[in-house]
Amino acid sequence: MTLIQQIITIGLCVLGTMTTRFLPFIVFTSKKPAPKYIQYLGKALPAAVFGMLVVYCLKNVQILTGSHGLPELAAIFVVVILHLKKRQMLLSIAGGTICYMLLVQTLFAG
Repeated sequence: MTLIQQIITIGLCVLGTMTTRFLPFIVFTSKKPAPKYIQYLGKALPAAVFGMLVVYCLKNVQILTGSHGLPELAAIFVVVILHLKKRQMLLSIAGGTICYMLLVQTLFAG
């Protein structure tokens, strides 16, 4: 890519990101409440996305071979415990990720 192409690509990425960030605030102003289906999506989608991520992350776990899913199970346990104690999503995700990576790179390396 030439320098001009790189600048155009970065500019388009910035434009796309900013559009998706600001568009909801432009479309749904504070003067008028959001439609009921948008409010429903705001409540339902976070749990659905996390459910989908759990399925995606565990889809290739082989319980009968290898580490038998133990690193994944330990990481899930850490996520649940951290979330129940601290109620901070990013801390729970980071804690589970760190736990999993440490287990896979040390105890279950091979």
